[in-house]
Amino acid sequence: MKATSHNNKLLKSSTNSKEKQQPPSLKQEGIVRTPVTREVPEVASEHIEALRKMFPQVFIEGKIDVEKLRSILGDEGETRQDKFTFWWAGKRNALQIVQMPTRATLVPAKDESVDFDTSENVFIEGDNLEVMKLLHKPYFGKVKMIYIDPPYNTGNDFVYADNYADPLNTYLRITGQRDAEGNILSSNPETSGRYHSAWLSMMYPRLFFARQLLTDDGVIFVSIDDHEVHNLRMLMNEVFGEENFIAQITVLTNPKGRVLREHFARSHDYLLVYCRSAPQSELSVAKSEEEIAQQYSLTDERGSYRLLELRNTHRRFGRFNRPNLYYPLYIDPKDGSVHINQKPRLVKVFPNWEDGFEGCWTWGKEKVARDKQLLVGKQVNGAWKIFRKAYAADASGQTARKKLQTIWTEKEYQTEKGQSTFDELIPGGVFQSPKPVGLIRTLLLLCNDPEAIVLDFFAGSCSTAHAVLELNREDGGNRRFIMVQLQEPTPEDSNARKAGFKTIAEIGEERVRCVIARLKKVKKSQLGVSAQTEDLGFRIFKLAESNYKPWKGIEDKNPEEYAAEMEGHIDSFVDDWKEEDVIYEVAIKEGFGLTIKMEREKKYRDNEIWRVIDPEKGQSLLICLDDKIKASTIRNLEVTKNDVFVCRDVALDDTGAANLALQCNLKTI
Repeated sequence: MKATSHNNKLLKSSTNSKEKQQPPSLKQEGIVRTPVTREVPEVASEHIEALRKMFPQVFIEGKIDVEKLRSILGDEGETRQDKFTFWWAGKRNALQIVQMPTRATLVPAKDESVDFDTSENVFIEGDNLEVMKLLHKPYFGKVKMIYIDPPYNTGNDFVYADNYADPLNTYLRITGQRDAEGNILSSNPETSGRYHSAWLSMMYPRLFFARQLLTDDGVIFVSIDDHEVHNLRMLMNEVFGEENFIAQITVLTNPKGRVLREHFARSHDYLLVYCRSAPQSELSVAKSEEEIAQQYSLTDERGSYRLLELRNTHRRFGRFNRPNLYYPLYIDPKDGSVHINQKPRLVKVFPNWEDGFEGCWTWGKEKVARDKQLLVGKQVNGAWKIFRKAYAADASGQTARKKLQTIWTEKEYQTEKGQSTFDELIPGGVFQSPKPVGLIRTLLLLCNDPEAIVLDFFAGSCSTAHAVLELNREDGGNRRFIMVQLQEPTPEDSNARKAGFKTIAEIGEERVRCVIARLKKVKKSQLGVSAQTEDLGFRIFKLAESNYKPWKGIEDKNPEEYAAEMEGHIDSFVDDWKEEDVIYEVAIKEGFGLTIKMEREKKYRDNEIWRVIDPEKGQSLLICLDDKIKASTIRNLEVTKNDVFVCRDVALDDTGAANLALQCNLKTI
């Protein structure tokens, strides 16, 4: 956080906005009733608490003393007025949207899902910003790979009109759930003067939360064209850090070129690659059998290998900048063995080039001492050189891997291939230019994690889910997908609408069903795939308004209006609440994932109590939504102080609440 002026030395550590107001407690003080979480995420509060733990001395009366913080940090902050920054009209609102928690929830749609109760794959219908705020707590640091193909900024309309005042209400209006105003689009024409700004404001908060969801070695891939690639690089440098930029890949998407473009027939798009922490990430793909056979022609008792020169083959590295890697090694001319110390008859070798340039080794002395059995000396054109054995498979059987180049021209990455693959599943031209499955398959292979959680929050026709399901079938992996797609309406006169698809989300869901149906027709045993259980299903959730009544607040402190508002909050639920929907809202906002299991605790007969389990985290909670928690239930409840028990506030009297609070971690709604 930073001050808005040099005179503002103290920053508030909390906000007083109406959006964050909660209904006051209806019970007497002294009874331990922790309220359930109603709004997520509390980004500002989380950052402030982290700062408080590191630097408690900079907090004065609950506020941050910026000058004191700078002093503790050695006053190393950038204070020049002419420092480099990346700014656009609307950025301040984009930053505010990040800080604003969501009041929405996700409701299950079991009838539209496939194997809802057992599948760990997820499809979510809704605005991706609101959805990712809901995913922030349960999936923080859990997603290994993100791929997105956001709407390109062509100057046409796009359906992501974020409203700082009330983003959920905007979403409900866009999707026709709030009133009869119709489907509202946000126009972004070049003539508006905010051609780039509106698009950047849309992307910033989504990328912010995307980074929060990535694992430490996680990676995000973003498809983009010429219009915004330069701005997107700047934006992602700000969100992920310039040091975590990995590559800008050029992908040949249309060999013939788009002839309707002026001057040139553009034939490519870009793929930006960023990691959450570049030093912890490694992106490579396994070499093919043909490459292995061709490159690893030597064999010994350990297997096939090839020889690579130990000297660094790049002249930008040498004794002048890597002095610790410049030292002599010694070769026995009888058997080619390599030694660190000088002995009689051994040949001294330095990592020098033929023209006398003093290079350096790629291994330090410690590694040479540890793995010198992998080194061999050979004479090449009369000069002794040292090579290392690089095996086709490591000790665990992992096949040798390679780095990919940054220009991709393979046919499987072309738009035409993506279209034909989609049309085989759903004919009739209902979706144009879907991303090729082969492209995303390569990205999955680059991550080298068969257990990865894969997120696509601009899911479109669900090429990403398609790639995950097929690659799992191919290599026996257990990758799981989370697809997020706005209920963007299809045009009235489109082929999609004529085929019965009212929204883009419906097209994506149907594609996943078609892929699953096709894979189920071929048994895994017929393909030689492991007998490991294969997840051929997915759970569908839909973004919706919270089951909790919003606290409106009374501006002028009118006693009668305040009393009426309090009366309306004796029961916190909206009028048409459903038990399962409330359980999911409680679980998600308490940090449980979307693959929770729900089990009825049949041993309690006087109340209906459910145990909610998050298999991924190994956590559980008990929840009862009955109007009244019976005294017999409280007496017989088998819980410990570490167990969480959730119930309605109106279901407990003070005695019951006190007794429950002594037994467990009591949370009330």
